[in-house]
Amino acid sequence: MKKAIITGPTGAVGVSLIEELVEQGIFVTAVCREHSARLDQIPQGPLVQVVECNLDRLMDLTAKLPRDYDVFYHFGWDGTYGEDRQDLYRQTKNILYTLDAVHLAKQLGCTVFVGAGSQSEFGHVEGVLHPHMPCDPDNGYGIAKLDAGRMSRLECAKLGIRHEWCRIISLYGPCDGSYTMVMSGILKMLRGERPQYTKGEQVWDYIYSKDAARAFRLVAEKGKDGEIYCLGTGKTRRLKEYILAIRDAIDPDLEIGLGELDYYPNQVMHLEADISNLTRDTGFLPRYSFEEGIRETVAWMRKKSR
Repeated sequence: MKKAIITGPTGAVGVSLIEELVEQGIFVTAVCREHSARLDQIPQGPLVQVVECNLDRLMDLTAKLPRDYDVFYHFGWDGTYGEDRQDLYRQTKNILYTLDAVHLAKQLGCTVFVGAGSQSEFGHVEGVLHPHMPCDPDNGYGIAKLDAGRMSRLECAKLGIRHEWCRIISLYGPCDGSYTMVMSGILKMLRGERPQYTKGEQVWDYIYSKDAARAFRLVAEKGKDGEIYCLGTGKTRRLKEYILAIRDAIDPDLEIGLGELDYYPNQVMHLEADISNLTRDTGFLPRYSFEEGIRETVAWMRKKSR
């Protein structure tokens, strides 16, 4: 792998993946939406090229980029949070954008297409998430992700491109959205506020963005055509333990309101990734403990907040 192209490069996974690829001497073209407010999050350097292009204009890039790329990473998605997840027209367009990404990959010479899926594809499930277990998504976002993965797999097979789909279970790290449990908690604690939580009895599997980025690189290098991989650590802790680790990384004396919020209706109490096929095919194993990753994330947020 000498050249890679990435859509949706300004989030936690995209930024970490660019850093991972650059460390390996790989040239990266980062495709961002026009006038993105998060352009400054993209790493700079001679091996990074930034191109502004909205998802509905991806095919315009066939006339602007050379045809010598190896891997296409498709992370770009419109409507990832809150009520936007149930905007069915908006979510359906994402499937078309994913198919456009496949055809752009073909035009640019890519032999590998790697897509970012989600645990939402599984629907309301409890326990260990296996890559090929039945999926029954219960929101527009999850349905669209599932269909995008399936359809892009078929299109890649038609075009002679190797296809892998990575379902991210629960991820944290620098550049992640402020609405997540981890990032919202960090922000409140850094402001000296007292965040409120449920009892935190949920059993969860959090992967650090740098570990996820390495997994994405290894999947492009060694993954099997048509395979689905769950991205996680394969290890779990209770949510309470993660919350306390965040608190300890900021100020062990801070008060936090564990048990002050009710669980959501039909609260999922156990999410865990089965990474056995990921490890078997690529050799991936996580390197970061949650404590190590959260210290780096807190340091990034402190610097950003200055």
